[in-house]
Amino acid sequence: MGWGLDVPLGIKKMNLRRQLQDIGSMGTSLWGHARDFLATNQIEPLMLPRHLRGYRKADLKADSRAGLTTALLAFPQAMAFAVVAGLPLVYGITCSAVAALVAPLFSSSRHTILGPTNATAFMIFSFFAANPRMEPVEQMPMLVFLVGVLLMLGSVLRVADLAQYISRTVMVAYITGAAVQMMVNQLVPALGVQMGDGLAPRTFLGTLYRVVTEIPALNWASLLLTVFSVAGYFGLKRLRPNWPRFAMVLVASSLLGLLLSRLHAPVATFSEGVFDWGDMIPPFPDFTSWNAAAQFSQLFGVAVAVAFVSMLESNAMAKSLASRANYRVDGNQDMFSLGASNLACAYLSGMPASNSLTRSALNYESGARTPMSSMISGALCLVGALVLGPFIQYVPKSVLAALVICVALSLISKRQIRICMRSTKSDAVVFVVTFAATLMVPLHVAIFTGIGLSVMLYIRKASQPSLVEYTFNQEGNLAELENADRQHPSISIVHVEGDLFFGAAELFRTQIQRTCSDPNLRIIILRLKNARHLDATSVMALEELIKVMRSNGRDLIVSGAMKDVYRVLRDSGLIEVLGRDNIFMGSAANPNISTRNALKRAQEILGVKEANVQIYYDPRHQATKG
Repeated sequence: MGWGLDVPLGIKKMNLRRQLQDIGSMGTSLWGHARDFLATNQIEPLMLPRHLRGYRKADLKADSRAGLTTALLAFPQAMAFAVVAGLPLVYGITCSAVAALVAPLFSSSRHTILGPTNATAFMIFSFFAANPRMEPVEQMPMLVFLVGVLLMLGSVLRVADLAQYISRTVMVAYITGAAVQMMVNQLVPALGVQMGDGLAPRTFLGTLYRVVTEIPALNWASLLLTVFSVAGYFGLKRLRPNWPRFAMVLVASSLLGLLLSRLHAPVATFSEGVFDWGDMIPPFPDFTSWNAAAQFSQLFGVAVAVAFVSMLESNAMAKSLASRANYRVDGNQDMFSLGASNLACAYLSGMPASNSLTRSALNYESGARTPMSSMISGALCLVGALVLGPFIQYVPKSVLAALVICVALSLISKRQIRICMRSTKSDAVVFVVTFAATLMVPLHVAIFTGIGLSVMLYIRKASQPSLVEYTFNQEGNLAELENADRQHPSISIVHVEGDLFFGAAELFRTQIQRTCSDPNLRIIILRLKNARHLDATSVMALEELIKVMRSNGRDLIVSGAMKDVYRVLRDSGLIEVLGRDNIFMGSAANPNISTRNALKRAQEILGVKEANVQIYYDPRHQATKG
């Protein structure tokens, strides 16, 4: 009987071993395919070994010193950003630890430190403030997972290359507006005021109004701690800029708060924020629940915005530090690192990670040499969370609120705002609209509002091709017309200069039709030597123009077409509509020969040897002549 029972058990063990081997080989195969795919897209699956080549004891010493210094800032900042996001304190701390440990494995930057940041934290708060029925803690795992997936997918598609086309004015306005929002929202705990009905307002103006109306009921002890913290922060920043002022002010103010509570002047603390080992592992993303699809739909928009802002922060800071340290970074590789860190945070942390501007700068200034400093900082944050977790209950809420206000103030750059407001009218409009949007609508909507407006203004500016009047001078060369006395020509030469993409097509057609209003006009010579970016919309506008002109007994000739313009005309089939005899290629050696040949063709169509030639002039560009 024993033998009969042993055989099935042995078979089961053998089958299990085979299944494990199959799973292992499948995993190895998948990793190989993933590695090959990343290699073809210039994404390295692992970067840390490259950074650690020739690593020495002196490097470890420098990285350890920088990691310790950064951790002293990262730990209290993580708590503050968790407060900004409206999440438990442990979410910010574990995010700082996990992101700082995972990012160096894949990052091309030696100095960046990942973790929670003010921009992403407040974007989360803004989204859930606009959707009060959604519970942030329940939605956070899915949100962080989506952010990580979007960043990794974007890195493979090389989306980081597009960061250079985002207007700096939009980012300055966005950061300024977010900083103002952040300060106003932190006034409630900073002043120790109580919202009468216990319901916090959901809008910027609503919060500001409630704070002003509740000022008579403020807690003087909370106000004292706020003033003490702000004065200590900026005092240390001025007198001892290299000291860990964030941590020092947090400890000193917490001790003062403990003293005030002993003197019967209690202040609100994070007594509910105490955590242990069990609290450091948040819920995992759940893809099997009945509301997973609804979660995806609700969170996708804000996930795109958080991923986008994180990419911009990472790209800007990594390039800035790399230029100072004289090495190069790959924005898409760092975007991949950011995505991998957020995927890790989805299962081991609680909130999205981004590139911290302050911690990364401090890491560089502290002498970090390799990404090991980031890993040391993350490990120290993790140890600090376990050791200092029970002491969180003694931290006054007004102190963290005051430190958040200090960070927000440091984000506002008067010089950058002045540049944006004075450079051009379009920059000023973009800044004002984006800034107002950050105060009126959720931040994930405001950022795309600013980007959309800046793109529309650029398209409007780029979609105004210049049409300048030309004629042949006494020497036989094509030149701008200087004589204001004009006759009614039978042939008009229209010199087009600028972009002829879809945004300019309608304006271009309108201007040409204005030229056709002359009843004596028989032929238009369209000089496209300096025209660029012809597209389908412009081709269709030209085709319609040709048909309308021919229906009225007129004709159109193209001269000076360069290779890129000719290729578009050929591939679209417009040359067959225009007629091969009515197009003359441009010549860099002799720019005017194509127009002279076009003029001979026009005379041939008219059946004359000489024609009265007038070149169309756009009066709006009169000031640009000469």
